[in-house]
Amino acid sequence: MTRLLLALVIPALAGAAILPETIGAYHLTNSAPINVADKPVWLEYGLQEAQGGTYEGDKDKFTVSAWRLNDTTGSMAAFLWQRPKNATSSKLGAQAVETPDSVLLAHGNYLIQFTGRKPEPAEITAFTEGLKNVDGTPLPLLAGYLPAERLIPNSERYVVGPESLGKFIPGVPASVAAFSYSAEAVVGAFGSGKNETQLAIFNYPTHQIAMQREPEFRKLAGAVVKRSGPLVAVVLNPPNADLAEQLLGQVRYQATVTRDEYVPTRRDNIGHLVINAFILIGILLAFAIVSGLAFGGIRVFRGRGTKGQEADALVTLHLDRR
Repeated sequence: MTRLLLALVIPALAGAAILPETIGAYHLTNSAPINVADKPVWLEYGLQEAQGGTYEGDKDKFTVSAWRLNDTTGSMAAFLWQRPKNATSSKLGAQAVETPDSVLLAHGNYLIQFTGRKPEPAEITAFTEGLKNVDGTPLPLLAGYLPAERLIPNSERYVVGPESLGKFIPGVPASVAAFSYSAEAVVGAFGSGKNETQLAIFNYPTHQIAMQREPEFRKLAGAVVKRSGPLVAVVLNPPNADLAEQLLGQVRYQATVTRDEYVPTRRDNIGHLVINAFILIGILLAFAIVSGLAFGGIRVFRGRGTKGQEADALVTLHLDRR
């Protein structure tokens, strides 16, 4: 009997690991782990767990799928990958798209999809606030280097290792990309029809590493390559040379320099130090004056209360007479 209860309770607890019991007026009626396709790519993106569930209200119902990944880079990569081709930008989040019957958004290290009903902003806020262990690491800037001109909507993909490289940029071997140098890449499709081609931009930690990898990319058959700082941009087998040159000409690395500087405080200002010294002197003078007046007042008061003798008279020993 005990084993039967555990068999019923444990899956129920596991099913509630990500999804909340309620979303507004809707209640979770069932949930189960999601069996993902292309599992090696998901694992490379850092997938930890994935669950789906059905929420029902008085009149309708909808489904929610949630994937928890290691960090924001993984969730962003999964978001770019899982966007429907016909999706349009949504105001429900910084990384959010929608179709007529669904919403897909990335929040921290989570990817969330609503299908069958578009949630209200308040419901999205309540849902995301209930998520556990949300990663707030800033997103990588590499995706912003893809040219916007002639970019096919929702064609961007992010590459963090050999598995995603083989799926999205199969023309580049992993040995050329050299992920052992902590390389990452973004790829997008440009043009249309017979003129459609891919532009991939690989980012390396330093300019020197990019310089070392550039000749390896140039050895690829049909590759047109450009290096800009730590970026190596490559177009494989372009339909025409002009399109490749136009795309590569728009890839320009822009360095962002940040310095840790000491921020002066009021204590570091010599003017404030002098002012505070005068304030302290004023306080001491005021204390001395008040103390002197008090002491003198006490002596005067005691003198009025004595009869026939001087108050606080001194005792004289007359030692010189001996």
